[in-house]
Amino acid sequence: MIHQYQNNGYSIVMDVNSGSVHVTDQLVYDLIAWLSDRVPDMEKPEKLSDYVKKQAVEAFSGKYQESDILDGLEDIQELIDREELFVKDVYSQYVTDFKKRKTVVKALCLHIAHDCNLACRYCFAEEGEYHGRRALMSYEVGQKALDFLIANSGNRRNLEVDFFGGEPLMNWDVVKRLVEYGRSKEEEYNKKFRFTLTTNGVLLDDQIMDFCNKEMSNVVLSLDGRKEVNDFMRPFRNGKGSYDLIVPKFQKFAESRQGKDYYVRGTFTRENMDFSKDVLHFADLGFQSMSIEPVVSLPDEPFAIREEDLPKIMEEYDKLAVEYIKRKKEGRGFTFFHFMLDLNQGPCVAKRLSGCGSGTEYLAVTPWGDFYPCHQFVGEEKFLLGNVDAGITNTEIRDEFKLCNVYAKDKCKDCFARFYCSGGCAANSYKFHGSIVDAYDIGCEMQKKRIECAIMIQAALADDNEEKETRL
Repeated sequence: MIHQYQNNGYSIVMDVNSGSVHVTDQLVYDLIAWLSDRVPDMEKPEKLSDYVKKQAVEAFSGKYQESDILDGLEDIQELIDREELFVKDVYSQYVTDFKKRKTVVKALCLHIAHDCNLACRYCFAEEGEYHGRRALMSYEVGQKALDFLIANSGNRRNLEVDFFGGEPLMNWDVVKRLVEYGRSKEEEYNKKFRFTLTTNGVLLDDQIMDFCNKEMSNVVLSLDGRKEVNDFMRPFRNGKGSYDLIVPKFQKFAESRQGKDYYVRGTFTRENMDFSKDVLHFADLGFQSMSIEPVVSLPDEPFAIREEDLPKIMEEYDKLAVEYIKRKKEGRGFTFFHFMLDLNQGPCVAKRLSGCGSGTEYLAVTPWGDFYPCHQFVGEEKFLLGNVDAGITNTEIRDEFKLCNVYAKDKCKDCFARFYCSGGCAANSYKFHGSIVDAYDIGCEMQKKRIECAIMIQAALADDNEEKETRL
């Protein structure tokens, strides 16, 4: 399967099944497109016949010289021979074994607080209540959750625990005690916990920063961008904005991380579709790692992104990509989550097929100890998997998630992005279509655009490195 596009002056060809990406000249770009459309059954190693070459010369005789066309076809043949172009899909065969795989639990999202001190207008968690009641997780429930993770992680050594909410700092003492408990079990069970925290920063202070810098592998700092954007979307319950309180704290915290992971994470809605300005605002504030995610709301909700918004959003990603390259070349670059792409290796086959592992390898835990496939399913009783006392009791739902992969989704089978996004978010699919094996169409379009931008950025930065080496 071939995907081709042009962006920022680059002609890019992706061979989806091999993962190969090629930056070509216009001639080779046109020839590959012609071969994809005109030559049947190209997804297998083969030699381009003399007949095909003759047809290509005739097809492009008015645009290119015959010798150039033949040279271009030779270049294409080399890529075919190296299995970097028109490669057959082998993963469709692998998926049979993939479905039979034994899974272990690798990560928990602990809903340490179903409560929040902000009233974000788009919040899917209803100010932390998650379709239920306000509650804080007890130490005892958290302890049982960590015990469950240890017991169900098999031989896996590295385990991940995210303290989530609502606002986790509203239950800070329990967070600290659970980190201490997890550390006390590492040597006994040959495990290593990687703790992370997501916070809105309202309660952040020096002591919390110091603890996080010692114990948290990653910290997510929630901020939506420019002051006017953030204060409109993330106010306190009295309507007052939160920007002036939290930004100085976040700047101090980010600087104190001293190389440890963090990122500033925002949400954009149709109220601020010029979100590239918010990303650059983060960079101008001194933050090095950031992300701004599109809100996921049903079309009748006021802040929802709609299909007619997509052209503007695509334009914003293009603008951001160009500025991203410019700042990288000027030595003042930053990291934008959706532009991070490893073209040399990338995720393993299981990740390419199944994505985040929700419902099988990754579970969310409510304050009272119930298990759900992920934080976005919390409160949807159909997806209640069990609890910290009984373990996983709803094996039917667990097995449904186990079979959720890119080949189980009709919309993914012929999509060039399937091995990058791994089928997208099951929760978003369920929210819009009532099925975890469908796909959130607007989200898919944005994801595909981000992938195209990310690959173009790789090409542009590689060009820059080559120029520097040539000058040396």
